[in-house]
Amino acid sequence: MSDAFDPARLTQARRLAGLTKKDVAEHLGVTPAAVGQYETGVSRPRSDLVPRMAKVLDVPVEFFIAGRPSQRLDSSMAHFRALRSTPKAQRERALAFAEQVWELTYALERRVQLPLVDLPGFAGGEVHPGVALPSEPTAAAQELRRQWGLGDGPVTHLIRRMEAHGIVVVLPAEADAAAATVDAFSSRSARPLVVLTRNRANDVYRHRFTAAHELGHLVLHGDATGDSRQEREADAFAAEFLTPQASIMPLLPRRMDLGHLAGLRRTWGVSVHSLVYRCRELGLISDATASRTYQRLRALDGQPGFVAEPVSGYPGEQPVLLSQAFDLAVQETGLGVRELAQELAWPMARVRELLGMPDSRPVLRLV
Repeated sequence: MSDAFDPARLTQARRLAGLTKKDVAEHLGVTPAAVGQYETGVSRPRSDLVPRMAKVLDVPVEFFIAGRPSQRLDSSMAHFRALRSTPKAQRERALAFAEQVWELTYALERRVQLPLVDLPGFAGGEVHPGVALPSEPTAAAQELRRQWGLGDGPVTHLIRRMEAHGIVVVLPAEADAAAATVDAFSSRSARPLVVLTRNRANDVYRHRFTAAHELGHLVLHGDATGDSRQEREADAFAAEFLTPQASIMPLLPRRMDLGHLAGLRRTWGVSVHSLVYRCRELGLISDATASRTYQRLRALDGQPGFVAEPVSGYPGEQPVLLSQAFDLAVQETGLGVRELAQELAWPMARVRELLGMPDSRPVLRLV
């Protein structure tokens, strides 16, 4: 086992567990420097340490064996929705989560043909390879709507549409700490990936805007610099993609009417807050009016027409690509959770988590 030890697997497992090198070292009875050398490949752990390492990090011993397909991600390959407020350790944990999503996707794609990547501006696109969208966010959103045949009306079932164009979208369980430490992020790996989380507000309108924001990063920003300019550009892309100026402007009130905006919210699938911002952005209201309106919105929070609507109530806004790929693999090849877990060298519970499969085992409660 020691001879076949993969240093990168230790790093991935440690980050997923949310542990520091010092934490792991204390469990193993070695120094933090030794753990660092294990991760860089300068030295290998003794064979008796590997089972203890697996227990500490809650993975099978086989997890550390080299040779399985992997995708190493770093911060330059991912955009975080709230980069400045996301500590480095949490970003690393989220990146390790994204690496595992890639591994699961790769394993399923060996058995099932996933939708082709139809994403202009994405270097790995299969339908439009090398074809870039305009660099200006509004024009890019308009062009992507045109190429995806969305017309000029509301974008229904946004998440399903993204998946149909080859983007892997993941909405981890709230209990999945590896993903829940960040607001949302996207990665330009071999296949575009968007991870959405519920850690701030379980609201379908915020959820849709965040997904469109990450879509903007995928098509506009080849490198993740994490600066405020890129975040503003992704916001501008999302606003135009979900509410095209030519279509939404005639519908927006010239005097603030929150009841009217609440009706537009349901039709267009964007929050009232976003619609107020759109009014200000398009010059229909002043900054002072927008500020007063946001104060009124805070007072109306939770009232009919202004209450958050859970994502669970909107099937078209929940990802199904990976779970449906697994179901098809089960039908066509007889693949099972146990076999997939052994191939990935993951605990079976981890496979179920990423596939969104509920654990059907009865729960033992001691009283």
